[in-house]
Formats: sequence, structure tokens, C-alpha cells
Amino acid sequence: MKQRRAAAPYAKALFALAKERNQTELVGRELGDVAATFESVAELRDFFARPWIPATAKRTVATEVAQRSGLSTLTSDFLALVAARGRADHLQAMAQKYQELADKDLGRVRARVRTAVPLTDDERRMLSGKLAQALGDRQVVLEEVVDRAMLGGFIVESGSVVLDGSLEGQLDRMRHRLAGG
Repeated sequence: MKQRRAAAPYAKALFALAKERNQTELVGRELGDVAATFESVAELRDFFARPWIPATAKRTVATEVAQRSGLSTLTSDFLALVAARGRADHLQAMAQKYQELADKDLGRVRARVRTAVPLTDDERRMLSGKLAQALGDRQVVLEEVVDRAMLGGFIVESGSVVLDGSLEGQLDRMRHRLAGG
């Protein structure tokens, strides 16, 4: 929770600048990518976590990473600032908060869909349409996860809304009805 609070002001400031420059989508994508890189590359994560490394060295490395990644000027400058201030360990939370701000601004909602097999384009389109109606006619961005342990069907999670159309869920509901009735 502490990381989330520390990340919010950075994400809000970056979002305001990106919106002002009509770069909200680009910056959001870049920030998500760089946060994932920092999370997955242990050497990079460890370097920025060391408190004895001077802020100028961290800023230089962050600028080099941004340059090699081909990031926009705004994202590069932001990454250098975050690194120099010793907040690189909050990048994932910043990216998440930034994405929430962008989604809210654009009237989007994100939904995570777990299925036993990958969805077809038609299924994806139909599910997005039904979810858009159920979630207040907002654009739905699906994050698909294939869960081979599922028997069939799907489970959709969006915020506090959970729709369980899985075979396991149906069997569980049937079991409860039979046991109770």
C-alpha cells in the first residue's frame, strides 16, 4: 500500500504532462514496458535498489536504458527523474496508477478473462460487447489468461465484478442447490 501512495503523485504528474502533449497512450505503453523490464531484469532492479549508489549514477543508467529502449523524451525524462529520486522500485505501481488514470480519462474499463483455451476473435468481440453493456457502456480492454487447469468456460474479473461462467463454477452451484434442496 505504501508503494501505491508513493507512486500516485508521480503517475498523476506524468499523466498530466502526457495528456497536455497528446501522448497518453504512448507514454502509458512505454511506462508499462519499462516497469516490466525493471521488474524482470534482476541486475537492473538490484542496481537501483542499492542506496550507496549516487543519484547521478542512477540517473545516467536510467537515461541509457531509456535511450536503448527507444523511449519518448517524456518517458525518458520521467525515468531519469524517478531513478535519481530513488523511486525506481515503485515503477510497477506508477505504471499501474498511470494506466488507471488513462482508463478513467478515456472511459475504458479493464477486464481479466481466464479461459481453458484461447478465445477466437468472434468470442473476444462478443465478450467485449456483452461486458461493455454490463459495465455501463464503456470500452472494455480484455486481458486474456489461458488456464489449462480449467475444465471449460470462462471467468471474468473487472474491479469488484466477477462473472463466473466456468464449468467448475456451474458444477459448484449445482452441488449447492442439490445439497440445499
